[in-house]
Amino acid sequence: MPFGTAPLKLRSTGMFRPLELFIGLRYTRAKRRNQFISFISTVSIVCIAISVTALITVMSVMNGFDSELRTRILGAIAHVTVSGIGETVQDWPRAVKVAEGTGHVLGAAPYVETQAFLQARRPSGAVIRGIVPSLEPKVSDIDKHMVSGKLTDLTDRSWKIVLGRELALTLGVDVGDKVTVVVPQFTATPMGAVPKLRSFTVSGVFELGMQEYDANLALVSMEDAQRLNGLDGPTGIRLKLDDMRLAFPVARTLVNQLGQAYRVETWMDTHSNFFSAIEMEKRVMFIILSLIILVAVINLISMLMMLVTDKQADIAILRTLGSTPRSIMGMFMVQGVLVGIVGIAFGVLLGAVLSINLPVIVKGIEHVTGKSFLSPDVYYISELPSQLMWSDVGWVVVVTFLFALLATLYPAWRASRTQPAQALRYE
Repeated sequence: MPFGTAPLKLRSTGMFRPLELFIGLRYTRAKRRNQFISFISTVSIVCIAISVTALITVMSVMNGFDSELRTRILGAIAHVTVSGIGETVQDWPRAVKVAEGTGHVLGAAPYVETQAFLQARRPSGAVIRGIVPSLEPKVSDIDKHMVSGKLTDLTDRSWKIVLGRELALTLGVDVGDKVTVVVPQFTATPMGAVPKLRSFTVSGVFELGMQEYDANLALVSMEDAQRLNGLDGPTGIRLKLDDMRLAFPVARTLVNQLGQAYRVETWMDTHSNFFSAIEMEKRVMFIILSLIILVAVINLISMLMMLVTDKQADIAILRTLGSTPRSIMGMFMVQGVLVGIVGIAFGVLLGAVLSINLPVIVKGIEHVTGKSFLSPDVYYISELPSQLMWSDVGWVVVVTFLFALLATLYPAWRASRTQPAQALRYE
């Protein structure tokens, strides 16, 4: 066939690679006359890797704080709480038995809870919770956070009390000191109605690391709490689940089994706003840091535009040999996507390593500098927590890849619009 009678169709190489992929990969290898383009390509990879690393690390830190707060808060409160319509729970042994027989329930423990006024060297208000020491570890972690003393000292008629650390400091007491507890129950006397009060001996101090509980919670024996408040049973039953995310379906099951004489609440009912705020903050942070990735991808656009300008003659020759505009676009998209994939790979690797070892790294920096990153005198979480979640890593990879893919479209389109005659005019 004479030359020029028909365009020559370019075929894939014998290495079983499509033509666009072959040429796109070849353009990624730097030559002497396009070292600057190769430098810009390297900068694009580094910027994308740093952005991905930062996003993964920040998300892991926020996951760590969220998990730490959930652990500390749910270490003091119940996943599910069963209470009665009146002051006390009717037939509470049956309710405990039903609750323990429900799926996903690890433990159940009755309790009495009331507001009280505490008087020692200084006065303070607090929540008095009457517990059964042998059952309390099934539903809370307070026994694991005892600074002094132990919960088993809270026996019937012992009139002992365990205080949160901040509450003990406010009252100015320590183990062995006396605390007067005044509850809103009145007794008729010749002098008139007077509130009930009782002297308790401090037998222990706990510290959960949460201001809400360390400064406002005191524990006594459930029998002592009933006697002090004039009750004939517990005011509620606290449940612990094997998965706190199942609190709502478990609560719905308990409502059907226990009947209308009981009220069932979950931890999501009492702390939903707090955890929703944390989740919203995490999403906003993801969006903000995604914009940093978008800025890093702009370098990719600059690199591809310079590459298109540098390869005008090559594009024109390929067009005269039969390459279609779609094929030309594919060649340049391959290089842009490859830069994005390499940057994402390095970013995920560095982000995962940094997130997993972040607490150790922070401790090392604190040891070298002699300064505490999160001072325990100011913050209740004194160690920087980090929890790597691969679902977050997956979202980071998807978003970054989409940004890199979109960044290649305009330069590749410009390359496909190259006119062979104009590009070869001065060659």
